Amino acid sequence: MGKAFWIDQEFDRDRDGRYAVHVRKNLDEFEWGDIAPVRFACTAWDLATPPSLTPGFVRWDRRVLEATCHRNTWDGGLYARVRVVSPLPEELRRSRAWWRDRGWLGWQETFGQYVEPTQQDLARIPFLRATLLVEAPVPLDDLPPEPEGPHEEVEQRAHRAVTVLARELNALVAPVLDQLG
Repeated sequence: MGKAFWIDQEFDRDRDGRYAVHVRKNLDEFEWGDIAPVRFACTAWDLATPPSLTPGFVRWDRRVLEATCHRNTWDGGLYARVRVVSPLPEELRRSRAWWRDRGWLGWQETFGQYVEPTQQDLARIPFLRATLLVEAPVPLDDLPPEPEGPHEEVEQRAHRAVTVLARELNALVAPVLDQLG
């Protein structure tokens, strides 16, 4: 099984722990006083991923376009939302009757990364780009408790939360990516 998500420890270490520094600089992003770890974990994830930190402390497969974590308003749990590049559905690949000589283009790649078309491209060419949206609950079992305030091991707990989330999202998304090929 391939990796969908991972922590780039080496890049971070070579840059003097830039994720911890980034967390410390952005303490105002956190809210304090929740007994559940969800809100803290979601903020830690946001700070570890683009666009907040580029390149991200958390890295992902090039087919992952975005990965966010959210608090479920129904039960207070945590769920992930991951958008993944996908091939066109079989129904569209089987027949080109819908094509009508319009020159449709799919996902474009630049230096191995999938990119959105530019405004100039959209003015000239039709695009049909398939994605899958993965939305799934994430277990809370291994997440660290939310610190009681901004001075209680925030960086270490944020690192732990992000590590747990990367592991859980990898277990969730990597089999999907493997199946897509």
